[in-house]
Amino acid sequence: MTRPTSTSWIILTTGSRPEELATAVASILAQTVPPDEILIIGNGADPGSLPGARTIALDENLGISGGRNAGARAATGDIVFFLDDDAHCADDTVAQRVLDLFDQRPDLAVITMRITDADDGSTQRRHVPRLRADDAMRSGDVTTFLGGASAIRRTDFLDRGEYAAEFFYSMEETDLAWRLLDHGRSLHYLAEAEVHHPATVPARHSPAFEFTARNRVWTAHRRLPRILAVTYVAVWTVLMLVRAPSMPARRDTVRGIAAGIRQRTPRPIERMSWQTVWRMARLGRPPII
Repeated sequence: MTRPTSTSWIILTTGSRPEELATAVASILAQTVPPDEILIIGNGADPGSLPGARTIALDENLGISGGRNAGARAATGDIVFFLDDDAHCADDTVAQRVLDLFDQRPDLAVITMRITDADDGSTQRRHVPRLRADDAMRSGDVTTFLGGASAIRRTDFLDRGEYAAEFFYSMEETDLAWRLLDHGRSLHYLAEAEVHHPATVPARHSPAFEFTARNRVWTAHRRLPRILAVTYVAVWTVLMLVRAPSMPARRDTVRGIAAGIRQRTPRPIERMSWQTVWRMARLGRPPII
């Protein structure tokens, strides 16, 4: 398979971090493989303008999932890089490393990059998309990915229905990842491709716990065989309540679980095959944890 001929970088922003956004764009322009385009998507906001980038202002905030969908539809590159507006490439080899791996492995749909704190080089456990997260430098195939530091073949993204726009925030990557795996595609965590991002916690987004809980229920119902869907929700209900840092967070989690069960699950419902379940188990993360 020959090297993809074009790349698009997409940065979603609400306009609240102009300095970090400028740093992100500068790090992309400094890559040894220059971008064919940089798209800055203003999610219900005016993204302003930056040299070397094209800006698109959305009339309303569509959330992370809807905003990135809009960016991917507007993109023209064979490979679409997604980067948070408060993140930036750690060095000028990120694009080269990612494209080399896509070139070597036609089965790959997604490459997720290693996220580190710019000050101390640390990686949070939640930013390593596998169960054994102690060694952030260990690359390998995975069953989910981090959307804010990732690269996706545009055809895979569009053919598999994009992100679930109804999710708004959280779990959209897992939902898409499970669809890709069920269609025989692969995902890879590439530790050698490093992206700096401030060490933060999901709770900085006020509805994070509620949306995550609701979207876990939706993802399970949309993607898993029924018996596994019930098991997954039960296991994660316990885990989310145990991990919640406060009583308000636990209340938000319970509210989200209830909403996920009560509200209509976003369509389409495409339950994965048992062959995919087994494949995920062999990759170290069966879809119950």
